[in-house]
Parts: sequence; C-alpha cells; structure tokens
Amino acid sequence: MIGTRTLAQWVRLGVLGVLGLIAAAGIIVLAARGVTTLPGVPEFMRRHPGEYAPAVAVDEGFPAWARWNHFLNFFLMVLIIRSGLLVRFQQKPPAFYTPKRGGQKVSIYVWLHTSLDALWMINGIVFVVLLFISGHWARIVPTSWEVFPNAASAMLQYLTLEWPAEHGWVNYNALQQLMYFVVVFIAAPIAAITGVRMSARWPEDAPRLNRLYPAPLARAIHFPTMVFFVLFIVVHVFLVFTTGALRNLNHMFAGNDGVSWVGFWWFVAGLAVTVAAWLAARPLLLAPIAGATGKVTNR
Repeated sequence: MIGTRTLAQWVRLGVLGVLGLIAAAGIIVLAARGVTTLPGVPEFMRRHPGEYAPAVAVDEGFPAWARWNHFLNFFLMVLIIRSGLLVRFQQKPPAFYTPKRGGQKVSIYVWLHTSLDALWMINGIVFVVLLFISGHWARIVPTSWEVFPNAASAMLQYLTLEWPAEHGWVNYNALQQLMYFVVVFIAAPIAAITGVRMSARWPEDAPRLNRLYPAPLARAIHFPTMVFFVLFIVVHVFLVFTTGALRNLNHMFAGNDGVSWVGFWWFVAGLAVTVAAWLAARPLLLAPIAGATGKVTNR
C-alpha cells in the first residue's frame, strides 16, 4: 500500500491520467488549428506575428547577473515548493525550531520554508533592481498595447504546435513577455505577501490588522499561487526543450547564442545541485543549520 491505494492502483491511475492528458492535448491542438481557418484569423496572425519591437532599446543577450539570478530562482523555488508541501501535508513534524531571541516554536519544515522564502525574496529584489538599472526591464515589461494581440497570436501558434518565431537572445515574444511580467511583478509579490501573513513573525497582538487581513484569506491565496508557479515551471521547461533546447540553454547558462552543448552541461550540473539539495532537506541535516540561530528539539 502507498497511502490509500496499492502500487498497481497508482500505476493504473497514472496511465489513465497520461492517456487523458494526451487526449485533451489532441483535442486542444485540433480545435486551435480549426480556429486558424476561421475568416479573418489568418489575416490577424499576419498583422500580429507574435512579437513586436520594444519601444526601448535593450542590449542583446543575458548578462552574468541575470543568468545566476535565474538559476538561484529555480533552485530556491524548487526547495520552497518541496518545503511548502511538507508543511501542508506533514501531520507530525519530526523536529521543532525555537528562535534564540524569542519567538514562536515552529516545525523544522516551517523554519526551512520561511528561511528559503527570505532568500528568494532577496534574490527577487536584487533581480528587479538590476533589471531597471541595466535597462533590461523592457524585455519583460510591455511597452506597447501591441503586446495583447501579439500574445493572442503567439498563444494560438503554440496551441497548434507551430511554434512562433523565437528570438529570445534579442527579444521575447509577446506571450512570453506577459507571462514573465505576471510572474515577476504579480505572482511573486502575492506569494511573498501571503507568506508573510502566515509566518510565525506576523504580529498576533494586532486585532485590527488581523481582521483586515485574516490568515485564512492568505492561506486560500498562497496555495493556488504555488500551483501557478508549478504549472509555469513545467510549461517553461517544456517549451525550453521543444523550441531549440541547446540554444535556449546556452542563453541562460552559457551566455551565448550558439548551438553547442555547453549550456546543456551547465544545466545538468545545476539540476544535480538542485536534486541534491532536495534530497538533503531532511531534519538530520537541517538541525545543525537551524541550530545556529535557534534551538532544535524533537518535541
């Protein structure tokens, strides 16, 4: 038994789930291709190919700070998702953490989750600051209303499996730009604001503030935001590998626009580090780290 089902039952459910996804994907592709034959749609897609020239000139390529920030964001997000799921579904915590300077005793997984959140927020703030200092903000901030019809065109092209033109080294397509804008400037702040409300550091002796912003509301928003990030990561990685894997990986891991294996092997190394950290996130290894700022006990 694994949970409430046998291994065979989980395998059957997995197979049915995969078959269902394949069938749903096929229906979506056929429907999208049907839409492209409707009157006016081909002309719309010719006028709006999926990308537009930004109003602000942006340097080509990705500087080192952007590439490192991208990896750290992925690394921290994976661990945040893991620790968040442990917090949500762990019935009996294996250990507890109490801060040295006073504070609420929490599960070791809550400590891990909030610590990773803090690092992720610092990484995000550094990214946004450097984004605007360097002028690269125009890559992910729309500079024209043309972004919306071009995003619709790009979405239709993705759904038909006829990928829109990729010029990521110079300019994202409109749909990519909108999604990155949503992730950086909407979803990430929502995750941070709701996470702070649910943390042990939130003042409990502020009745008016707690009535205005109750914990159940933050909890109801926080988990769907995590699901959004998971879906975004899955789709993002899928498109990276299906729209020119070697070149895309070179963009963000090797800092060049060539088609070589350098970026791929850097990606593999980063993935290995992330998997190792995922496996190492256990109370036995977490306790000494947490003990530097507090006391770790088993009850």
